[in-house]
Amino acid sequence: MSRIESIPVLPDEDALSQAFLRVGHVVVKAEDGTALNRIRDAVVELAAGHLGIREPGEPQAFLDQIHGQIDVTDLNVLRLAVINGINELDWVRQAYFSLVRHTLEVLVGNELAVQRRVNLSVQLPGDDSSLLHVHADVWDGDSPFEVVVWLPLVDCAASKGMYLLPPEANARHAASMGTMDGQSAEDLYRAIEDDLVRPDLPFGKVLVFSQNLMHGNRINDTGETRWSMNCRFKGLFTPYADKRLGEFFEPLNIKAASRMGMEYRLPGGFAAGEGE
Repeated sequence: MSRIESIPVLPDEDALSQAFLRVGHVVVKAEDGTALNRIRDAVVELAAGHLGIREPGEPQAFLDQIHGQIDVTDLNVLRLAVINGINELDWVRQAYFSLVRHTLEVLVGNELAVQRRVNLSVQLPGDDSSLLHVHADVWDGDSPFEVVVWLPLVDCAASKGMYLLPPEANARHAASMGTMDGQSAEDLYRAIEDDLVRPDLPFGKVLVFSQNLMHGNRINDTGETRWSMNCRFKGLFTPYADKRLGEFFEPLNIKAASRMGMEYRLPGGFAAGEGE
């Protein structure tokens, strides 16, 4: 019998995969600049409309300085208005996917499920009400097969961005979490702080990371407001946890052979045991 050779992986794709496995995330340039600007423009239009601002001006400056237009007590109402408006646009998730289509096909696969609603985070300078304390999504009913696509709508770095724990350090700290019984999320943050990475994410870049890793954010101590979006993707046929297909996720793209297989039914007479 002749030896079957494996299909070679393109060097750039292998490097992307190895980087993701090594550090738990990749930062890539948005693959579709038109879609990126369309998403940000829609956010700006919805935010300006909610605030009654007719001419918001340059998009990034408007978003960066939104704290001059709104108090923290009204922030969640603004965020909900924008996020509901964004999710009513039937083109948004396909546009979001187009930002990282090749990256996801390399890291996750080409038959995908996508979160049904894209999320939005807005964090004003000095605001402690929008903190996302250290956590891993997989602790709260997410599948370990998911990745998060985190999109900055403004330049995000340091406290204006997010942090995450690389895989090796994550495994080490996770193994000792039993000793932290009764301690707070802040205690956990202090325990992992020295091992955290804070990706530099200017507008135009996209972060893809494993939600199995501990991550979160801190108080934004810059003079600008953080705007970011996030959405989860996973292989359509990989295992689900509490967040199920048809409830939290829905199919994004199904290949023809999969559709045929899913729809196929054996004709009569082929049931197991018949004719024996």
